[in-house]
Amino acid sequence: MGDIIMARLRTFIAIDLGKAIRDRCRALQETLARGGAEVKWVEEENLHLTLLFLGEVEDRDLPALCQAVADCCTLQPSFLMSVETVGCFPNPRRPRVVWVGVGAGNAEVCALHDALEPPLLELGCYRRENRIYTPHITLGRVRGERSTPALAAALAQQAKWRGGETQVREVRVLSSELTSQGPIYTVLSRAKLRG
Repeated sequence: MGDIIMARLRTFIAIDLGKAIRDRCRALQETLARGGAEVKWVEEENLHLTLLFLGEVEDRDLPALCQAVADCCTLQPSFLMSVETVGCFPNPRRPRVVWVGVGAGNAEVCALHDALEPPLLELGCYRRENRIYTPHITLGRVRGERSTPALAAALAQQAKWRGGETQVREVRVLSSELTSQGPIYTVLSRAKLRG
């Protein structure tokens, strides 16, 4: 009897931004790129707001995972979310990740994250992160050290940037396959929010 090979998928739970906001994020990436910073920008179709990153999940656990997310989401109301402001982690002097934030709907996104954590911890397919959850959309990852002043100046100029609003009606469970061209995301399930 040979061992059964368990397929494992890099899995995460996210909110889709909609095309209009993704288009504005793309335009912002292009504006920031003109500053000459060395940044690996996230492809437009991959821009999203991560609620929880689960890491490697065995495929046999995926049905229970998707069901737990669906059950949780039926209790959470749909809400309006605005995407606005630009920043970087950990700070402008040492930028590593360029992001845009959430204005309206920030509390609802955090509530959704907090509601999803317990059932997923119980399933054993999630480990709680040490840092506090901060809703954001990753625009890109900084590659070089020398690009810092140009990037800091470009980010400061875009401080009042607005990406628009979207009505959040569902949460997606996605898999991420890493390739040399960048990650390929596949929607595994969609969980509807209430209302």
